[in-house]
This record gives sequence, C-alpha cells and structure tokens, in this order.
Amino acid sequence: MTLASDRLAPRRYGSDYVADLLRHYGIPYAAFNPGASFRGIHDSLVNYLDDATPSIVECMHEEISVAIAHGYARASGKPMAAILHNVVGLQHATMAIYNAWCDRIPVMLLGGTGPMSFASRRPGSDWVHTALVQGNLVRDFVKWDDQPADLASVGESFARAYQAAMTEPCGPVYVCVDAAIQEASVDAFPALPDVARLQPPAGPAAPPDVVARIARMLVEARSPVVVADRMGRSASAFAALIELAELLACPVIDQGNRHNFPTAHAMCANGWADEALAEADVVLGLDVLDLYGALHTVDRVTRRTQPIVQSGTRIVHATLDGYALRSWSHDFRQLQPVDELIAADTASFLPQLVSACRDDIGRSGSAAREARRERWSARTQEVRAQWRDHAERERSHSPIALSSLALAVWDVIANEDWVLANGMANGWARRLWNIDRHDRYAGKNTGGGLGYGLPASLGVALAHPQRLCVDLQTDGDFLFTSTALWTAAHHAIPLLVVLVNNRSYYNSEEHAARIARHRDRAVARAPVGTRIENPAVDFAGMARSLGVHAEGPIMREQDLRAAIGRAMHVVKHERRPALVDVVTRNR
Repeated sequence: MTLASDRLAPRRYGSDYVADLLRHYGIPYAAFNPGASFRGIHDSLVNYLDDATPSIVECMHEEISVAIAHGYARASGKPMAAILHNVVGLQHATMAIYNAWCDRIPVMLLGGTGPMSFASRRPGSDWVHTALVQGNLVRDFVKWDDQPADLASVGESFARAYQAAMTEPCGPVYVCVDAAIQEASVDAFPALPDVARLQPPAGPAAPPDVVARIARMLVEARSPVVVADRMGRSASAFAALIELAELLACPVIDQGNRHNFPTAHAMCANGWADEALAEADVVLGLDVLDLYGALHTVDRVTRRTQPIVQSGTRIVHATLDGYALRSWSHDFRQLQPVDELIAADTASFLPQLVSACRDDIGRSGSAAREARRERWSARTQEVRAQWRDHAERERSHSPIALSSLALAVWDVIANEDWVLANGMANGWARRLWNIDRHDRYAGKNTGGGLGYGLPASLGVALAHPQRLCVDLQTDGDFLFTSTALWTAAHHAIPLLVVLVNNRSYYNSEEHAARIARHRDRAVARAPVGTRIENPAVDFAGMARSLGVHAEGPIMREQDLRAAIGRAMHVVKHERRPALVDVVTRNR
C-alpha cells in the first residue's frame, strides 16, 4: 500500500499501523496522559505521522482524556480517541467512561497492555500494569471491547469498534493493543479496512402503520404533550419536533440530556410542565432516559413517587434504549408502562410522524387546537416574563444570585455565535437564554460523575473552534479535573469558563439539610462536610498558575458584565481560554 507523503518516517512497526488506522478513519484528535504501555502508539503519532491528524491533546489525567472525547462527540456527532495506559490508566478513566456510556456517546478508547508474553516483560511495571483481560474492567459499561491477538486482527477489531460505537444507541468502545504488537518490526502490513463498506447501519424506522396510528392518536387528542430528552442529537429531529409542536399546538417538555426544543418557543413547556402533564390525555416520549421520572413527582426524603399524569392517559415512547440494556448498572431507570413502545431512531421517526400528522389534520376540527395554542402560548409568555422579573429583582443580591449570573452572561454573549458547552446555573440559562438551535447546548451529564464539565467543554470547543464556547462550571465538579485548564492553555483551546462558585457541594448540603429536618436534628449543621471554604479556593489564582487568563473572585453583580466581557475578548480575539470566578448564592 502506498503511504501518504505526510508521513515523517517509513512504516516499520505495528504501532505505525494503529496510527494509520486512526488517520484512515478520520479521527481528528487523540487525547491522552502518556503511559509506557502505549509508548509505541505515542511514538508513531509523533515520529511516524506529523501530529496533524490525529492531533495529540495532552492531558494530566485519564478522566480528562475521556471527558474531552465525550464532549467532542456530543458536539460533532463523530468520535475522537482517548488512549489509556494499561490497568492504572484504565482505572483512572472508569468514571468518565461510565459517563459516556450513560450518555450514549461514541468514544474510541484505545489501550496498551503487556507484553502478554511473560518472556518479554520487564521486571516490575510490565507485570503490575497487565491484566487478563483488560476489557473486563469496563465491559459492563462499554458497547464492545477487544484485545486482538496479532497485528492481522487489529484492523478488523478497530473497524468493528468504530461501527459499534456509531450504531444507535451509540456508546464508548475499548480496544487494547498488546505492547509487543505495537513495538514489533513488521515487513508486510495488513490492508487497512474499507471504511466506506464498514459503516454503521442506518437507524431502524417505525413501520408505517404504527406511525399512522400514533399520528391519529395525537391529532385526535384533547391535550397532547411531548416529553423529549436525547432526541436533540439530530438536527432533523429537532426541526421536525418544532414542526410537530406547531402543527398540533402541542406543549414540549425538554428533559435536557440534549437540547431538544427552542427555549423561547411558544410551545416550550419547561416552566409549566406539571400543568401540561396533569391535563394530558396523550403523552409522546422521545428518547427519554427516565420516562417514569418525567411523569412522576418524588419526595426526596421518603423516596416515594406520585404520578403527575391522570389515570387513563395514553403513553407512547419512541426509543432505542432497550438495545443498550445491561445488568450491572441500573442506568435504564424504573420501567414505565406505556401503550405503545416503538423501537425506532427518532431522527427518522419524527419526520415520518410529522408527515402522517399533516395528512390527518385536515380530518380533525381546528377550533380546539387553536384555543389550545392561544392558551399555552399565553402561559409561556407569562412564565418567561416572571423569570425575567425575578432575575431583575435579584440583581442586588450578594453573593450573586444564579439568575443574575445567567442574565449577565446572556447580556454579554447574546449577539455572538455561542455554544453552551456545559452547565445551566441551576436552570437559569434555560429560563433566560434564547437557546434556539439543537447545537446551542451540548446537554447535561447523564452519568452524574463529578469531573465531567470542564474537560467535556474543551471537547465541545475542539468541535466548534470558530464559535464562542461557554462553560457554566460548578466549583465542586471543577475541582475533580481542574488540571484540564493546563490542557486548555497548552493547546490554546478557546473556552470561556464562568465558575459558578457557591463554595459548596450544594447537592449534598441540600440532602444533609433534608435528612436533618426529617429527623428533627440541627439543620444548621448541614454545611459540615459539604462546604468548600476555610480556606476558600483561589480559583482565579489556580487558573493563572495553569496558564489561563482569569478574573475574580467577582462578588458584586455590578462588576460581573465587565469581567465577563474582558474574558470573552481573550477567548474571541486572542483564541485562548479564560476563566471568571463568580461567588454565587446557592439558588
């Protein structure tokens, strides 16, 4: 096979073939913290290829490497690679891998091991860093893993991994390449896979008669409601849902694991979701991770749930999550009885459904639909005005209210081509910002593991290098992977980090207060073991020490817009990261 002219050295080693696979599949970046078990691949990326594709993203921790790849895939729809040192590196990475699994994100995880031959191992680290088989560690939360036995198998293993990662529902995959395979001198290399003929399949579509039945149900409904969750990963599904909502005057509740519906749209029911569900006679779920949770209220102390929907409400759910069912993690959530369960890719199902509803709608009266449209539109306007008034009233608060923070950031970035990479300031960004496109917000971390936000935001910024990427970054999550700032500075990744700093692991502080109140104990002691103070962390100083422009701590709302504006100038015009530390209230 003829090698491209951009190779810096002749192809001689097994790891050169692995590097060629990465380039052959168009993997743009490889994030890693260096480790001896993949020193062959590392050398090939540096000295065999030209470090242009894939470009190396150097990280201080494997959790950062995987989270960057997670964020990139979320924003672009395409995988990047994270390369993990054997055993110890893989163990460091497990939390981030689990986050990607729960989020159904395609990440190409590569690892090294061994050598598996005892005769080839160095005393010491080659032994303690080798497992049988390494994939056992993560098998319960990757779609597929493999440890090919020879170079001839590596190409097919990589091709199958890519295909599996990109097949809906997507997910991370792990391929471990023996150090002996990487470092062996090779005379005859296997052919590279035929990428065009090894692509993932198209997502399954719903049968036409099922689509027609659901369309008729929605058109004839007295009060239909849509609950959407991960559907917004597709631009076509996002556009089709807008059309469906406008066609049927149907409220949409966005659960937020992707951005599914414009926040300022008249049918966006996020501010009055329980009202809409309480009246619903038909609920359509679209890729809802936790449909049971969406349709019930919960007492956070007793854990008891109560349904929001009335008895007799018909429930329809289109999702492929049943194909990702595993036993180890209960990320599948509680089973919700439904009247119709449709195993279909919402990217194809929603346009089908809109077409069928359009065909049916002429046979149904429009007066009730128009009255519904007028009523729900007025409710949306009312709630959004209340949110804006609330934020304006809180502008004088100190520490700074989260509503004031979200409003200040919006005032600065509104006229830019922005992306919210992470964070919602406890929902206030959704309430006050006009998030109008599916690619304006990357979505929340479904896995819930701390340490996700900052590195995932760097991945989003890599996917959108010409846009203003913003991370509304909570302080507790930040402290798990704060050295990702060094990666941001080292690679000049332009990201605006607004640190939402309430100096607390506040979710746990709330739980502590609830439990103390329930047990008739001292609620005032809830901050013990949850507050991040004495000393308060100097986040701006930390950022500067890692090479990042920093502002703060900002204590007054009147100083906020100027600080964010200065930081945005650094990101936008100097093309490097900046952080603004904002000391906030808890709510």
